[in-house]
Amino acid sequence: MEELMIKIDNVSKEYKLGQIGGTTLREEFQRWLARVRKKEDPTKKIGAKDYVKGEKFMALNGVSFEVKKGERVGIIGHNGAGKSTLLKLLSRVTAPTDGVISLNGRIASMLEVGTGFHPELTGRENVYMNGAILGMTKKEIDEKMEDIIEFSEVRQFIDTPVKRYSSGMYVKLAFAVAAHLESEIMIMDEVLAVGDMQFQQKCLNKMSDVSRREGRTILYVSHNMNTIRQLCDRVVVLDHGQVVFDGDVDSGIEVYMNRQKNVSGTYIDLSNERMGHLPEEIKAKMTYVTLIGKENPVYEFKEDMRFELKVKANRRLKNLCIRIEMNNFSDEPIGMAYNQELGGIEEGEEIAYDLTLSDCNLVPGRYKALLCLYDVDEFGNYEDLDAVYPGFTFSIVDAKGDIKIAWDAYNWGRVYFGELKRKQ
Repeated sequence: MEELMIKIDNVSKEYKLGQIGGTTLREEFQRWLARVRKKEDPTKKIGAKDYVKGEKFMALNGVSFEVKKGERVGIIGHNGAGKSTLLKLLSRVTAPTDGVISLNGRIASMLEVGTGFHPELTGRENVYMNGAILGMTKKEIDEKMEDIIEFSEVRQFIDTPVKRYSSGMYVKLAFAVAAHLESEIMIMDEVLAVGDMQFQQKCLNKMSDVSRREGRTILYVSHNMNTIRQLCDRVVVLDHGQVVFDGDVDSGIEVYMNRQKNVSGTYIDLSNERMGHLPEEIKAKMTYVTLIGKENPVYEFKEDMRFELKVKANRRLKNLCIRIEMNNFSDEPIGMAYNQELGGIEEGEEIAYDLTLSDCNLVPGRYKALLCLYDVDEFGNYEDLDAVYPGFTFSIVDAKGDIKIAWDAYNWGRVYFGELKRKQ
């Protein structure tokens, strides 16, 4: 019988929402002033609902699953699904409101950049401190030190206080410590996204190696489905604090993709959707997008993609522009198209723009489109006015067989350049 390393039994985590402590002092003052004046909260995100002090929020609600020794389990789900909360409970950063978590072994966790590091200590001193926390002796840490320094690629700075490290250096040393010190369970929460691509691959290879060779158990949270596929042999999908799938990787990813915001139709309401990086003032808003001439969002290979985008202006703009960014369903960027000749729009005016994307040469598969409305002034300065992701999703098929080869998207990408011409 395989040894059980983690058992999560009907675990819930409840928070009480408050009105102080969730933002900066400046934003707290803005919110207080708005309440005094009986105005809307200026820091509230577009589409977010109001809440009252003391309102309860279930970050996790009755989560149960088990992890055996040597398993590599991916935890996936949309933002706010409860992934990071679950890892914090497993790392004992916080305690569950209800339920029981049983752990069999020492845990090395990386929940954010620099977790467990003291900024005033050097890299070397932090290695000793982390090892001591795991219950290792100085002699045991000494034996691992050279391997840790070599793997981390920060040898030149190992005796420098880590407060002077870049975020990438933090991650490299923190992962090296977690991978080499004696722990039975490794917990990783998206931290590898900070490192460079070469180091990410090095880390993924190392995690796979220690799992197979040493039987170490790994829990890995990521929004990058390619790394989930590469590392994990099982996935748990969370949605609104509950487990909605526990099983093989490909099926789990399909469940995760299907549970994302439903924008798979041909008419998509954008009026309450807006990305978080945008300025507070809404000068113009995309209100809907329609895929013209389509009952389903499916296009033939090389077919023109025609859509109507409606925009409402809240102030006069001289030079409205639109760009569409294409990503695959693992959220990796593929390409971009734009139009900077839409002209001006008056305050209060609504215009429906009929736009066509021709010859994009995307190979068969499923895609997401980011829609961005922006403005360019007379000096060439860009300002994003509105952006929605995904603005819509769609599929490409090759029913006519125009691509005369079995396409390997993993190695060849998603864009077909055409056939090579031989000079006669």
